[in-house]
Amino acid sequence: MKQSSFSRRAFIGQLGSAALVAPALSSLSLQSCGTKKGESTAESASSTTTTAGSTRKLGIALVGLGKYSEGELAPALEKTTNCRLAGIVTGSPEKAETWQKKYNIPVKNTYNYQNFDKIIDNPDIDIVYVVLPNSMHAEYTIRAAKAGKHVICEKPMAMNAEECQQMIDACKKANRQLSIGYRLHFEPHNREMMRLGQTKVYGEVKKIVAENAQKQDESSPWRLGRGVGGGGPLRDVGIYCLQGAIYTKGQIPIAVSAKLHPVTDPKKFDKVEEGMDFQLYFPDGTVAECKTSFNDKYNKLRADADKGWFELSPAYAYGGLEGKTSEGNMAIKNVPQQAQQMDAFAQCILNNQPTTVPGELGKRDVQLIEAIFEATRTGRKVATKDVLQVMDKSAVLG
Repeated sequence: MKQSSFSRRAFIGQLGSAALVAPALSSLSLQSCGTKKGESTAESASSTTTTAGSTRKLGIALVGLGKYSEGELAPALEKTTNCRLAGIVTGSPEKAETWQKKYNIPVKNTYNYQNFDKIIDNPDIDIVYVVLPNSMHAEYTIRAAKAGKHVICEKPMAMNAEECQQMIDACKKANRQLSIGYRLHFEPHNREMMRLGQTKVYGEVKKIVAENAQKQDESSPWRLGRGVGGGGPLRDVGIYCLQGAIYTKGQIPIAVSAKLHPVTDPKKFDKVEEGMDFQLYFPDGTVAECKTSFNDKYNKLRADADKGWFELSPAYAYGGLEGKTSEGNMAIKNVPQQAQQMDAFAQCILNNQPTTVPGELGKRDVQLIEAIFEATRTGRKVATKDVLQVMDKSAVLG
């Protein structure tokens, strides 16, 4: 069946209404901000906050009520301690009505894409969570900042580094925090990979393997580059490999190389890559072997070091993560990842502390993604000397 193609503006034109509210319960310690007051663990990050000293639960408005909002974020907000579902933004009047009833969201906290900017007048909403297709992240982050709201933006942060900087600048100008939806930075298995690698518990990490793939169907056509576009496996699932390798090694790659997988379904993968293998070259000579695909299934993060090894498999799923080392099982409990992530950001705002996953970290990854795509086009190793040197060290600093 022929797929229809439509512009982002046309897409937004077909949209129509949205909202947010509901209590929340579950806690996270201040180490989730990854810093003591006044310290920034994300080097180069300079986001600021404005509501220090507040003890109330912060209201979050979800912008876009797709599968992730419906299946993960809204249920997670019922488990949070520091924030709550306070509003929604949707283009579907039917969804708006359903969410209003299910989560007791008042009409005044329900917006669509045309009247979104009126959120500036709503004190119930402190944080806007942008859960839209990738190509729409920049616009709604900037609009949210101009409306005086703190922002969580889903990954990847934007389509290019220029958009990322515009988002960062808009939030700084508004004196509002910008955080990227990197849930695994608050997930204990992945934080243990950070700690083991960055503190060299098993000695110097010599090799990293990071793999993430899923079978993508037409249920989310934008992931396949249709409609509003901006998808593809590298941006959507390969970014976890990129992140995992970096926070395990504790270094920023100085170069990348990459090769596309052969296309086995030209109809499905006419707009985006089917998959790719890519390599990250670290300053000390360590290489991370990474691969991603929208036509396969794998989910792993492994580090081999001088005195042992440690790995997660699965590593990036919403639940059921398992970790092992050369000494045995990690024996770490799974947690509600999105609740941990949102509570951590709310604590940063409430305590006037910088987030450990700021816009600068998101821009770093978009810069690396751009370099990886350049490597696929040229067939050469691409230097990354201009990439932002931002690292999350919160698992090490405690």
